[in-house]
Amino acid sequence: MAHLRPLGGAGLLVSPVGLGTVKFGRTEQLKYPRPFDPPDDDRLRSLLCSALDLGVNLLDTAPAYGTSEERLGALRPGRRDDWVIVTKCGETFADGRSSYDFTPEATVRSVQASLARLRTDFLDVVLVHSDGRDREIIESLGTLEALEDLKRRGLVAAAGVSTKSVEGGLLAVARCDVVMITLNPRDRAEATVAQAAANAGVGVLVKKALLSGHLDAGSLGGDPVETCLRFVLGCAGVSSAVIGTLSESHLRQAVAAAERVLEGG
Repeated sequence: MAHLRPLGGAGLLVSPVGLGTVKFGRTEQLKYPRPFDPPDDDRLRSLLCSALDLGVNLLDTAPAYGTSEERLGALRPGRRDDWVIVTKCGETFADGRSSYDFTPEATVRSVQASLARLRTDFLDVVLVHSDGRDREIIESLGTLEALEDLKRRGLVAAAGVSTKSVEGGLLAVARCDVVMITLNPRDRAEATVAQAAANAGVGVLVKKALLSGHLDAGSLGGDPVETCLRFVLGCAGVSSAVIGTLSESHLRQAVAAAERVLEGG
């Protein structure tokens, strides 16, 4: 994948397709259409090697993704600078439920734990894993201020919010280096956030670009993966669409579709 894109003004270049890793470490309370078994180490290592071979350099993980961070730390191939690692703070998942803590103290502890689990001395991007209280998190809880301090200490390169509302996305654009939004052909409201981010030089990562696996070729027309990526990657400001998959063939399909889109095919 030769079409690396700048992540806003963060000084990072990311592949148009990123690899989401929730399935690497968690099977409960997910909204995918079919159940799945977690991959063994060999399968996961093979998928990561394929991603690297395909030019996919963005890995999206989180403490709330079960053992995903630990497994990436142990199994990630290549050199550290082959990858742009995006993780999150604010949410943890245990015993079938999520818990949230956005205090500055919890933010620092979360980042320190992620550094250890991922076996790295810095994180490219840390996003606040919003529980829906976007405005309160961004304006009142000190979470972003804690991330800014971690940036000054060299532990984090870029900070932002994985938001859950248009309002939250726009507020994040005004305060952050990166925003993660929901965007796909059936959920277009946050395209306004992507446009605002483009105007402000803020990086945009997209979640649910492929409708969390609920693709319907009949309603989307043609190749549903390409249809979704054509829409998402065509929106101003979007740097990368994060795709969660355990299938090398599905990842290869998404990369090929993105290349056709970006080459004008």
